[in-house]
Amino acid sequence: MARVIVFWNAKGGVGKTTSAVNLASYIAVLGKKVLLIDFDPQGNATFGLGVSHAPDETIYHALFAETPHERVFKPTHLTNLHVVPSSSDLAGALVELVNMEDRATHLKRFVNVMRDKYDFIFIDLGPSLNLLTVNGFLAADEVIVPVQAEYYSLQGLEHLTETLRMIRDNLGHDLKVLGALLTMHTPGDYLSERVSKEIREKFPYPVFEAVVPRSSPLAEAPAFKRPVVLYAPQSPGARAYEQLAYEILGETFPSVGL
Repeated sequence: MARVIVFWNAKGGVGKTTSAVNLASYIAVLGKKVLLIDFDPQGNATFGLGVSHAPDETIYHALFAETPHERVFKPTHLTNLHVVPSSSDLAGALVELVNMEDRATHLKRFVNVMRDKYDFIFIDLGPSLNLLTVNGFLAADEVIVPVQAEYYSLQGLEHLTETLRMIRDNLGHDLKVLGALLTMHTPGDYLSERVSKEIREKFPYPVFEAVVPRSSPLAEAPAFKRPVVLYAPQSPGARAYEQLAYEILGETFPSVGL
């Protein structure tokens, strides 16, 4: 039975898609069967992994246009990692969902059919809080919150806490916070270190030991349509996501990389 984990932060530009792509990749490298659902209309995870698909082979078409599910599961450069791609069509779903009685559970029903086929299902959401986001929350068991090491991130964490409370109280879904993930950290920088310390002290949920530094290979890898484990596996950013994968699996992070 798969663990279903969603990535979300109301603040954009915090490394959400980078984290989804690279954590999913490392979990797959470590031998788990992984599905990554790109549920962001921008489709950045789809592009960053070099996923090819026909125009009607996306998550939108599986949920709203009756495309058979088996057509939307796409291979990647990693044997254990499959992707359900996204496209700009998904933005139109916001209009279609409004008048549907089951508008909050479309993605949940899709995910539940897949739970027995994978060890992990990751969902990459856009930063907006809308019906797509709610679908992602209700489909998931846990949430990872990428947090950039800057002061505005503290405000974003307060918004997240309030959002989770509303999801629990109004929709009866108690989404577990797996942890906050510090991203774009500059080791030795006063501001980065200060914000990281405050997040660890004030965030009412776990904060991962793994910290993702600013790293050029993380920014460059999507241009080559590869996860960082296939682009620059010894770079500091790659090592951070490798460490995070071991944390998620509850295993000891080795001193030598994969």
